[in-house]
Amino acid sequence: MSLPLREAVDDFLGRQHLAVAGVSRNSTEAANLIYRKLRDAGYHVSAINPNAERVEGDPCYPHLQALPEPPEGVVIATAPAVTMEVVKDCVEQGVKRVWMHRSFGAGSVSEEAVAYGRAQGLTVIDGGCPMMFCEPVDVGHKCIRWVAKVTGKMPTAV
Repeated sequence: MSLPLREAVDDFLGRQHLAVAGVSRNSTEAANLIYRKLRDAGYHVSAINPNAERVEGDPCYPHLQALPEPPEGVVIATAPAVTMEVVKDCVEQGVKRVWMHRSFGAGSVSEEAVAYGRAQGLTVIDGGCPMMFCEPVDVGHKCIRWVAKVTGKMPTAV
């Protein structure tokens, strides 16, 4: 069953406990920007990176299993080679919503991980960025969303 993109986005962003996999000790990375945006928008957001104990001044967990409770959705902002591992963790932890970050290039999208996640019953948003939809959306992300839409880089359904 396929959902229109906007419906999947609204469902994902309608949750309160989210995690971002791929946050870095480098605060300029896309994952960190997403993490801060969600945190600043009032979400309970958990940082995931096996190589950091703290990011953005907050505790960081090595994987989803280390969280005190599973999140309701996970933004994956890792290299595509790591995406499948994160999706498998989501399945194991009962997380039903995954957003694979992509603005330009491949981003975190792994077609194999998309197919696996959907086969396991997950809603997988395979492209775009939560910052393109999480209000208030900055001008830069509005422009990126428009370009991705007109160039066919933004999924229309998931």
